[in-house]
Amino acid sequence: MDPSSSPSPWKCVVFLFAFMILDAAIVALADLPGTWELIVPNAGIASMHTAVTRYGTVVLLDRTNIGPSRKMLPKGHCRYDPKDEVLKRDCYAHSVILDLNTNKIRPLKILTDTWCSSGQFLPDGSLLQTGGDLDGVKKIRKFVPCGPHGFCDWEELKDVELETGRWYATNQILPDGSVIIVGGRAANSVEYYPPRKGGAVQLPFLSDVEDKQMDNLYPYVHLLPNGHLFIFANNKAVMYDYTSNKIMLEYPPLDGGPRNYPSAGSSVMLALEGDYSMAIIVVCGGAQFGAFIQKSTDTPAHGSCGRIVATSPHPVWEMEDMPFGRIMGDMVMLPTGDVLIINGAQAGSQGFELASSPCFFPLLYRPNQPLGLRFMTLTPGTVPRMYHSTANLLPDGRVLIAGSNPHYFYKFAAEFPTELRIEAFSPEYLFADKANIRPVIDESPEMVRFGEQFDVFVSVSLPVVGSMEVNLASAPFATHSFSQGQRLVKLTVSPTVPDADERYRIVCTAPPGGKIAPPGYYMMFAVNLGVPSVARWVQLVP
Repeated sequence: MDPSSSPSPWKCVVFLFAFMILDAAIVALADLPGTWELIVPNAGIASMHTAVTRYGTVVLLDRTNIGPSRKMLPKGHCRYDPKDEVLKRDCYAHSVILDLNTNKIRPLKILTDTWCSSGQFLPDGSLLQTGGDLDGVKKIRKFVPCGPHGFCDWEELKDVELETGRWYATNQILPDGSVIIVGGRAANSVEYYPPRKGGAVQLPFLSDVEDKQMDNLYPYVHLLPNGHLFIFANNKAVMYDYTSNKIMLEYPPLDGGPRNYPSAGSSVMLALEGDYSMAIIVVCGGAQFGAFIQKSTDTPAHGSCGRIVATSPHPVWEMEDMPFGRIMGDMVMLPTGDVLIINGAQAGSQGFELASSPCFFPLLYRPNQPLGLRFMTLTPGTVPRMYHSTANLLPDGRVLIAGSNPHYFYKFAAEFPTELRIEAFSPEYLFADKANIRPVIDESPEMVRFGEQFDVFVSVSLPVVGSMEVNLASAPFATHSFSQGQRLVKLTVSPTVPDADERYRIVCTAPPGGKIAPPGYYMMFAVNLGVPSVARWVQLVP
């Protein structure tokens, strides 16, 4: 054998060292919290908008004018539109409903274009859906959910429409159960559903923050416990009294560049608790200014987050950095009060084929930890979830991940293809070794009134130490990296009292009014030592 063909000792050492690094990396990844599962291999559509209903179903919604999807409408239910740019006779579904019990998909029919539209659940549990593009820009739609064996479908309201076309707007339910619709492209105003006398009301703040690449679309809107709205667009925010159309407070600008579409990061209001007087807003990530205009797919995203006590008389932003820069991430309030940050990319901006470097690693944001210790990196996924992805909390504590279509039409032969798979991410609290402390809600009311005291009975395998939490989570409308109407309210509870073997009684007090929790249906979770139960739905009424 030729000695020159034998591996040198140095080559062996380098190979062994590289193998050890790879092995350590694999072990490190295996030790990260959280698990992924594929629940639907082919949903038929790429979901641009997603909402969870109280019937254990999920509404997924794309847009028309996009050509063939991969799900057909039932025979005889084709959509005829002579103005459709692609299919005048469209027999494909562009919305579907997922049954979480069976993971089966049923096609739904939309009539007008819902591209980049907005939505919100109403107090009666129906899903209000507003605006879009082209023939849908002024449309108001409703979806009245039904059980898994029903045949509910989209309805376009014929007797009412938006006064102003709304494309890239944000909806937020208000304390009285009505919905405010904020902004949109070339729509620097607000209006309401049901419509109010006087129609749309100008909101100059939205035009003031608009720049050369817009950056004021899909504004982040949060209902504060004082009844005013926190509205964030571009890099600025105001406290808005919608009843008088007055700006009550201008917050300091948030450093780090634009944060809204087409440069969007994401935002949440942290859990309301205690006397409900304090509201904390967090805004994370975003694209650098100019990335959208220059169509630069490799400009690194922001990794910074700003956190502000929105109800403080002298609010200031507290800054911290995520482990990764991220645009188009989704921030999901978990039943515990922690925040899951998931999906998105590490470079580019929002828009068709304008981003690169998928961010596969979710993060857990733990708001009660000290500054600098709040972020935990979780188990990475394998499916790029880029532009037009969504994330929604499910009643069993998992997070549903859907969508991703960074192309104008469906395109599967691409680096980042149109994505039809639906996944679920399970946080660490669902690990098997926590099953013996996971509570089960045995009894709870289906309806409670503001301020009412009520009992919740739960079972837990191991003895309960201390008190359990009972938390109400809204079902938001998720689209374009922001969950419209997302809210978590921690109820005032009595000490957990044993009722029988492995069974406990918790006396809860419902939120005092609609400013804290607007009327509607909520997922009610019992939380024991950071581990949530499967939720039961409860209707909160005046």
